[in-house]
Amino acid sequence: MNAPAGNSPDEGGVPSPRGVDEDVRPPLNMRQIALITAGAVALFVTFRYLPTGTNLSHMDFRATGKNSIEFCDPANPQFIPVVNVRSPVTMTLENVNVLRRANAPEADPEVNGTLTLKTASGKPIAPEDLLVMHTRKLHLLIVDPTLTDYQHVHPEPMRIPGRWSFAFTPHRGGDYRIFADFTPVATGRGLYANAELKLGAPVVGPRLMNQSIAPPPNAFVAEREGYRFALVPAAQPLRARQPADLKFVVTRIEGGPVPLEPVMGAFAHLVAFDEARSGFAHLHPLEVDLLKPPDGVRPVFSFKITIPQGGRYVIWSQVNLGGHEVFAPFWFDVAP
Repeated sequence: MNAPAGNSPDEGGVPSPRGVDEDVRPPLNMRQIALITAGAVALFVTFRYLPTGTNLSHMDFRATGKNSIEFCDPANPQFIPVVNVRSPVTMTLENVNVLRRANAPEADPEVNGTLTLKTASGKPIAPEDLLVMHTRKLHLLIVDPTLTDYQHVHPEPMRIPGRWSFAFTPHRGGDYRIFADFTPVATGRGLYANAELKLGAPVVGPRLMNQSIAPPPNAFVAEREGYRFALVPAAQPLRARQPADLKFVVTRIEGGPVPLEPVMGAFAHLVAFDEARSGFAHLHPLEVDLLKPPDGVRPVFSFKITIPQGGRYVIWSQVNLGGHEVFAPFWFDVAP
């Protein structure tokens, strides 16, 4: 004998829950939707600001007030006016020693010291608080007043949290400016700080202009240690607030292979400074796969940059040629 439709028993003789029960199930009301949404938002906020395995959270790297520095997106490199904006991180220099070597030029001392990184609230920034970016947790970009001596240094963490040791050999005098480039674990976005290092009277000398040879059309050229470096903008003049595409080319002056090796996880790096040293832009090539080496005779790399205002700038290139790092500058003007 057949059971009534919609109430047919299953194999165990128990009526099926389908049918009438589904039809009368009440829909979610607005109160339930609001409670679910509020719970999701609370979970998001909680996880966003919880400590991340370090002693610091996202809120420790927030600057307040006007003219505050913003987190930088590595995929969209821009010129950051570090000196003129409020940063959530302070960097101070301590125990700096200037060691004069026998028979060495007056402007070539050995400098070593320590620096301290702290959040605006005074919390130390230790190695576990920073991500490894380009093979290092902390980068120092050091430049002299004439912008003719640029050095890239990687400090080492010390036993006291927040303290790092550094050393370099300046080739000029005057007040060197040190920019710190790092990425907190809590944010995953780049941040910066700066400090001054006074090294006595500035050394008087001409700027190392790169137009010492006849440049190719629309290119800036520099020669160092037997190599020719060219920086070729896609369009000239470079204009403020407009993204610019750059090609960086390395060749041997006398011809032959270019023994490029990786440096900091890339085959080339560029760093741009304005004439006032108010900030910088740290650029990395779009060619990121180290398993695909560039052309062995004429390697070419692509870069992007956005510069906020017109003026005089210099871009320093950094490459590893046969195990030896070589730096070369390119001076250029940016139109308003």
